[in-house]
Order: sequence, then structure tokens, then C-alpha cells
Amino acid sequence: FACKSEKDPDFWKEWAQRTLKNALTLQDLNKNVAKNIILFLGDGMGVPTVTAARILKGQMSGQNGEETQLEMDKFPYVALSKTYNTNAQVPDSAGTATAYLCGVKANEGTVGVSAAAVRSQCNTTQGNEVKSILKWAKDAGKSVGIVTTTRVNHATPSAAYAHCVDRDWYSDGDMPPEALQSGCKDIARQLFENIPDINVIMGGGRRSMYPRNTPDVEYPGDKKHNGTRKDGRNLVAEWTDRKGYYAWNRKELLSLNPNDVDYLLGLFEPGDLPYELERNKETDPSLTEMVDVAIKILRKNERGFYLLVEGGRIDHGHHEGKAKQALHEAVEMDRAITRAGLLTSIYDTLTVVTADHSHVFSFGGYTPRGNSIFGLAPIVSDVDQKPFTSILYGNGPGFKLVNGTRENVSTVHYEQNNYQAQSAVPLSMETHGGEDVAIFSKGPMAHLLHGVQEQHYIPHVMAYAACIGQNKDHCRANSGSPSLSHISPTLAFLLSVKWLLC
Repeated sequence: FACKSEKDPDFWKEWAQRTLKNALTLQDLNKNVAKNIILFLGDGMGVPTVTAARILKGQMSGQNGEETQLEMDKFPYVALSKTYNTNAQVPDSAGTATAYLCGVKANEGTVGVSAAAVRSQCNTTQGNEVKSILKWAKDAGKSVGIVTTTRVNHATPSAAYAHCVDRDWYSDGDMPPEALQSGCKDIARQLFENIPDINVIMGGGRRSMYPRNTPDVEYPGDKKHNGTRKDGRNLVAEWTDRKGYYAWNRKELLSLNPNDVDYLLGLFEPGDLPYELERNKETDPSLTEMVDVAIKILRKNERGFYLLVEGGRIDHGHHEGKAKQALHEAVEMDRAITRAGLLTSIYDTLTVVTADHSHVFSFGGYTPRGNSIFGLAPIVSDVDQKPFTSILYGNGPGFKLVNGTRENVSTVHYEQNNYQAQSAVPLSMETHGGEDVAIFSKGPMAHLLHGVQEQHYIPHVMAYAACIGQNKDHCRANSGSPSLSHISPTLAFLLSVKWLLC
């Protein structure tokens, strides 16, 4: 409940005045050129998830939680993103990834292709490919990287490099014969062929890289983790043959010296990485650890870098109705955002945090201040006279009847890691939500992410800030130096002289 200081009106007034003073400093817009651009994508991280993760973060450190700040909360600019796909009111992760990475809205289930491409129809691929901001950055001489807690060929990361009419074509072993005969390529293959010099690739997905029936290095006795490729290619070996570093466990990753590595492939599981709450801290790195290594490798490039970071399993936790797993994933992504902030500067790094879509996840029930985010509401239903948890889902696997009525949740362990919160409609997997999601931004040109925007606007702003892609008229040719309009006359003069001498 309210602490002693909160009962004093001056506490709130002084807090507001500090916030106001900080807000006034934002009138001096940061119009520098963004040497580095980082996109943090919380898959399925709708606004209710952000709020609940904030409370969880605080409660993990012994606070009430509501007053806590996530790292993304500290970003000075917040906008809303409209997430619909061209053919879907409530979107999926593939069509949305094409929007915030390639700058065009697309059909659900497709990655790196325009809305002229039809899901699963191979012959609609050619001619409808669209390039991503990762490619724009690479073409501009920047280092580029992808870090995810899902498979590296999952929907979100794949839109950065692949052009595929079906997000489920992970390897050629997952494709129909007619698609292969028509010349379509699986996503794993495209990861190494379309942009062959991606500097950092980290996540899961080993089984899509190895020939069929090849035992997994970590789980050699479990056939479900064996390689799935029909073409006999060993994509990991092809990577290492090009003198790229490869790591398949946390120890190998953390033993690398980033100063000695220009190209790194890290595949830490056959499929997706485990949930943070279930992570084997001996074998699997955290998202924060992966981001730390990635930035230390990428920042060596004097032209800067582009990095895509996905907290991908927030989405999976919600689909399974496991809110505790989802929210701990969101808190871990916020830790990674904190780490990235320590390794970069708002002077020359534009950092954007957003989500691809929301979920039908909510929390409510007139809970008192400091109530466990996973706890019960303080009242029972006035209809069935049974208690209920604050967290609920509109649909999903948590629907359960006992003797024809709603289960009494006070008789189960509703705070355990894999508890499935009650839902209104029974489904084997909970669905996405269709409402807008937040965009948090800081650094050069972050103020351009304002108001309510279409999702495909995001990469265009990031490219504009970095002077890559199609909007370069505001940039000096071949110059990575900051804009001169908001720096001191002396520094402006020195930078001008340096530029003229180059």
C-alpha cells in the first residue's frame, strides 16, 4: 500500500515538477545522424504486457511494482503503432515483421514480400520481394546483426533477410514438393545466401541447418531434434568454412573475445531457446548476454551498425496461457535494453522498442496496491461466488470446467511458472490481440516516432535517422558526422574543417 511519503501531496507535486523539467529539455531535438540503429521487438508485447512486466520487475526487487520504471519507460518518445496486416484485422508475426523491417504492409504468414504475394503459393514470390532495413544498412557499409530467443529462421528475424510466401518453410524438409520444384528456397538457406555477410546471428534453430537425421550436438539421443534438411547441406559447416565463428552453448559464446570476431553464428538450441524461467544457465545464454556480445562485435565498425533484437518468447508464453513465463520474458528483454543503453550513446544511437502485435491478455479485478501480479483479485465473483486471478485471457487453453462450473482457482497453484490463467473461450492456443501497440524511442530523430502511426513507418524513420535507404537528401554525401544544427559553433567549425579535408 501507499508508503508514508506518498501520503504527502508535496511528494506527488515534486515528482511532477521533476518530470516537467525533464520534458522541457526535449524541446531541443536530437537531430544528429544515427551512426547506430537498434530495434528491440517484443513479440506479442501489447500495452497490458508492458504494464504487467513493469509491476513484476518492481515486485522482483521487493517493491509494490506499480511505481517501477522499465528501461523502455525512460525513453522520451512514445507513439502507437497500428498492427493490422493487409488481409488481417488481427495480425500475425510474419506480416507485421515485413512492415517494421521492410517498410511495407503485407499479408499474414508471408515474410519479405509485398501484399501481391499469396501465402503458400510459391509462384507469387518472384518479383514481389522487398528489401529490409538490415539490407539497407549493410549496403551502406554498416555491420548488421540479429539476436532472438526464437529460432533464427522464425517469423520475426526471417523478414530481415528472407523473401518467402510461407513463414513455416523453415528448412526444405518443411516445404511441399511443388514449392521446391518451382524454385522456392527455405528460410534457413536464405539466411546464408541472400545476405551472406550478416555479422552476427544468434538464437535457436540448429535442426534446420543440418542434413536430415543428423543427431543434434546437445541432444544426440533425441530424434526429434535431428537435422531436417533434405538437400544434404550442412549450413553451419558452410558458415565456418567461410571463417565465421560458431558457438552452440553459453560457455563458447562468453569465451569469445569480441575484438577478434567479425562474424558470429550462435545457435543454442535445435528449436527455440527455453523460457528464461527454465533456462539452463550453464548451456544457454540469456538475451542480455547475447545482446552484450553482439554490440561489442558490431560497434567495431566505424560506420556503425544495425541490430535487430527479438524477445520472441513473450508471444509463446501468452499463446500457452502461461502469463508468468511471458512476463518474465518481457522483464529479461528490458534487462537487455538496459545493457544496450550502457554500451551505446543517445548522441549517435537511435534505439526503438516496440511490438509486432498484442494478445488477448489482461489484468484487473480492483486489485490493491502491491498485489502480486500473479495473485487473486480481492473479491469473488458475484455470479458464481468463486475467486479469480487478476490475470485473465479472452481465449486460450486456460478454460476449464469442474462439475460444469468454473474451476475454483484457490484450490490450485496459480502462481507456479506454468499455470495457465483462466480464459473466457476454450482454444488450444490463445490468439493475438488487434489493438495498437506502443513504440518507445530515444536518440537521433526519435521525435519522428510520435502520434498514431502505421507500423510500416518505423523502418523509414530509422533509415532517415541513419542516412540509409531512400531518404538521404538531408544528409551530406558520404558523411557519417552529426547534423550541425544543434551543436556548438566551435564544434561545428571543427567538424566542417574535418569534412572539407576528407
